[in-house]
Amino acid sequence: MPVSPEEINLVIDAIKSYSPYDFSDYSIKSFTRRIEKALIDFRLDIDKLVTDIKENPEFVEKLVKGITVNTTELFRDPNVWQTLRYRVLNKFSSYRKINIWHAGSSTGQEVYSMLILLNEMGLLEKANVFATDINTDVLNKAKAGEYTYRFNLEYFDNFNKVIRENPFNFEDFEDIPYEKYFDIDQVKDVITVKDFLRKKPVWFKHDLVNEGNIFNTKFDLILCRNVLIYFNTDLQNHVINTFHKSLFRNGVLMIGVHESIIGAIANNFNKSGLVYIKKD
Repeated sequence: MPVSPEEINLVIDAIKSYSPYDFSDYSIKSFTRRIEKALIDFRLDIDKLVTDIKENPEFVEKLVKGITVNTTELFRDPNVWQTLRYRVLNKFSSYRKINIWHAGSSTGQEVYSMLILLNEMGLLEKANVFATDINTDVLNKAKAGEYTYRFNLEYFDNFNKVIRENPFNFEDFEDIPYEKYFDIDQVKDVITVKDFLRKKPVWFKHDLVNEGNIFNTKFDLILCRNVLIYFNTDLQNHVINTFHKSLFRNGVLMIGVHESIIGAIANNFNKSGLVYIKKD
């Protein structure tokens, strides 16, 4: 059901006043779509939605979880992962340790994609991997590392492309069986990430907008893909500034393929294709 801008403002004000969450600077189009979906899912009109926000903290948590869900998949956008492998991670091979932060990690497929790459490159043991999301439901799913087999089957093509092909020198590598990294049960339609990968990341519930860098460390690589599109320009700049301060000198930031860093803050990075490198 269509929701007016005035009604959206009522929802934003109610959430801000009666919960720890503030969506004032989120993309209005994206926020409106998710509120319209929530009205259908919860079978509410806008007045009842606002009332429940004010009177029911548990409802607010459910609502926020729905608003903040971000879809992900195994090796999404293979060219991004090939760039990471051959233009970024290979430069980390001489590092004593590698600090990586997945911000807005959702259900974890991106994190496990990274861990697979690190393992294939012999870098897994020296990597400290942190993964954060504001949504506890998706964090719990990520920690479990259990996914629907049929849904992810098509993404094994991404796996093959990233693992087997080097587009920068047209080198091919031998096939790696999926079973190296996943337990597969086709009868139950389930794939489960192997324990040695699943136990590697440190998962945190984290509000990227309001909490900033909570780790008391800086990072060599930060990934925040397909999250900034939900923010307006001011909020995007705020988050990107957090990332800039959280990176080591020459640290790398990767965002979504349809996202970009614009305005004055872009001057803090050197852009090389899909990669943003913190300036000295």
